Amino acid sequence: MERFFVCLAGVLGALGVMAGAFAAHGLRAHLAPRMLEVFETGARYQMYHALALLAVGLLLARRAHPAVTVAGWLFAAGVVLFSGSLYLLAVTGVRWLGAITPAGGLSFIAGWLLLAWGGWRGATDASSSET
Repeated sequence: MERFFVCLAGVLGALGVMAGAFAAHGLRAHLAPRMLEVFETGARYQMYHALALLAVGLLLARRAHPAVTVAGWLFAAGVVLFSGSLYLLAVTGVRWLGAITPAGGLSFIAGWLLLAWGGWRGATDASSSET
C-alpha cells in the first residue's frame, strides 16, 4: 500500500504542476480573473495533498497505524472532490459544481486528523511493544 500512495503522490504532484502551468499559460486569456483564481486554488490544494500522500506512503513503510491508510484514501478523495470540482467550475462555469467542493474539504480535514491520530497511535503502539 505504501508504494501505491507514493506513486499516487508523484502522479498527483505532476498533474498539479501541469494544472498550474495550464492556468498560467493556457487559461489566463480565457477565464475571468475570479475563475482563474478558483482554478489555481484547486491546483494549490492538489499539490499540498500530493505531498501529504507522500508522507502517508513513507509512514506506511515504517509500519504506521491503519488510520494512516485511511488518511491517504481521504486525501485522494479530497483531491478528486475539492480540486476536481474547482477545475470544472472554473472551466465550465457550472455553478452547482461548487456544492461538491466542501465535501472534498471535509475529506482533507478528516485525512489530516486521521494522519495525526495514526501518527500518535503508531508511535504509542511501537513504544509499548518495545518495553
